[in-house]
Parts: sequence; structure tokens; C-alpha cells
Amino acid sequence: MSADTLLDHLENVKRTGDGRWLARCPAHADRRASLAVRELSSGVILAHCFAGCSIAEVVGAVGLDMSALFPEKINADGTKPERRPFPAADVLRAVSFETMIVAIAAADMAAGKTIKPVDLKRLRIAARRLLTAAEAFQ
Repeated sequence: MSADTLLDHLENVKRTGDGRWLARCPAHADRRASLAVRELSSGVILAHCFAGCSIAEVVGAVGLDMSALFPEKINADGTKPERRPFPAADVLRAVSFETMIVAIAAADMAAGKTIKPVDLKRLRIAARRLLTAAEAFQ
């Protein structure tokens, strides 16, 4: 995607320089231009809302996703590059680490210890990561 695709979805677009624009942010009730957009020579599009909206909120508000901010990679022969999965050893190390977090928390609970809020938050992250890993192989 080029910056034009994003800019076509925005209001009050003003060019501020070579490959740079300001526009109203579509993610909030913007009365003045608070969204800066820049297209790099590599084709990557940068955007920043000075009111604090995340870039995911900005692109989502115009019906795009984060991949729209990056140029599509094409091989020399005109084909798309093959997406290679993570190396199995890396996946196993990550799953092992998250499993260790769960095991430590389970041992603490079995011993009657109270889990601190920060540890409970980390336990939830571990559980989410393990579920995501399991779903990836279904």
C-alpha cells in the first residue's frame, strides 16, 4: 500500500513536506489535524496521532489493518516470499518457559500461597501464550 491509500480515507489532509502529511485522526472526534503521516523511501508508512490514539485504532477506524502500513514483499521472480514458520527449537523453548511459569504458580497455589496481582497477570499471559501456541497447530 502507498500512503495514498491511507490518505484517501482521511479528512483535511494537508501536505507538509516530501512524503509527509497532517490530517484529522479518524479514531477520535478530531476538530483539527492531529494525525501525522509519513511514507518512507522503503514504502513503510508511519503515522502518529498527537491526541494519543494508537496506530491500530487509526487504521482500524478506516477499515484497514496494520499490514496495510508495509509494502508487499515480492521476490525477483515476481512471486511472494515463502513465510517460514518459527524454528521448532525456538517454539519449544518458548512453550517450555511459559509452562514453567504455570508450574511455579500451581506449586505456590498448592502450598496455599497467595498469588500477587503482578504474578497473576504474568500467569494469565503465560496461559494466553500457551493457548495461542496450541491453536496454531490445530
